Formats: sequence, structure tokens, C-alpha cells
Amino acid sequence: MRILAFAASNSRQSINKQLVVAAANLMKSEVHPPVEIEVVDLNDYDMPIYSIDLENASGVPNAAHSFYAKIGAADALLIAYAEHNGNYTAAFKSLFDWMSRIDQKVFQDKPMVIMATSPGTSGGANVLRTAETSAPFFGAEVRGTFSLPKFPESFDATSPNPLSPEKKSELREVLSALVNGEA
Repeated sequence: MRILAFAASNSRQSINKQLVVAAANLMKSEVHPPVEIEVVDLNDYDMPIYSIDLENASGVPNAAHSFYAKIGAADALLIAYAEHNGNYTAAFKSLFDWMSRIDQKVFQDKPMVIMATSPGTSGGANVLRTAETSAPFFGAEVRGTFSLPKFPESFDATSPNPLSPEKKSELREVLSALVNGEA
């Protein structure tokens, strides 16, 4: 099984990237050791904000085609959504909009686990709800969600086990659904 993992953020210090990397490590070490996981950074796919005028003038950027191809090559997706004002980050939304010009089924019928974390008590609940509701319209099979509130208190980046035992168990269960085909 090949999994593409990424944070839907372009922050170099993204707490959601830390979360998706921890989930990838948990998947590899405890849930499904033979899995191959590629963690990608949205900063490697920089492109202009989507505009029909830009598309008409220059077509879809190569970076959007490249990211779309990475999704296509994966068997499943792990995505951690950063929440900006209750919604997706501008960087992810623009990448998503460009890829939707290649094919509306951006997620290409892939199973996925979606996650979010935030410094506050909501744990990215708004963006997670938005993603869970909209993803099926764009060719995704959401097999599970995971929210981590109060990131600074709930995640120890200096530890090999950055999550509390309870949250680690919850995440392990969600990741198992990805491997076992449960929805």
C-alpha cells in the first residue's frame, strides 16, 4: 500500500504537518508496517492563486499536474487540514482549484483519513467538517477523521510518542480503518 501524506498548509512550522508526520510514523510502525508513505510539502508546489484569466492565458501550472499525479500514484491519502478563519488555507484551496481544472475528481476515488489540529479547543473542527462533507464530491472516500485540540498541550514534538496514550489509540483506530477498508 502506497500512501501520500501532506498537510494542507504552506506554513514551514505547520502544526498540521507535524500531526500528519506523526500519523505516518504510527501507520508505519504499528498499524501497517509494510506501507510505503510519501510525505510531501505544499511549498514544493508553489503556484499563483487560481484565476480563470491565468488559466486561459497559460493553462494549468505544471506544479498542479505534478501534485495531481502524486495523488493518482497513491493507494490512499492522509491529509491534515490547517484551519484559517474556519476554512482551508489559501495555499491549499488554490492548489485544489487548479487540480480541479484537470479533473473534478481531484482525489481520484482514493480512500483517505483526514485530520486537523489547532492551538485552540476546536482542533480544527470547522475545516474538518468542511473537508469531510465536500471530499466525496471530489472523488474521495473518507474512512475516518481525527481532531487534536490544544496542540501545544496535546503534542510533544520532542518525544518519539508525541500523542497521549488516549489520542494515540484514537488515531491508531482511524488509521486502521484506512488499511482495512472500513468507512
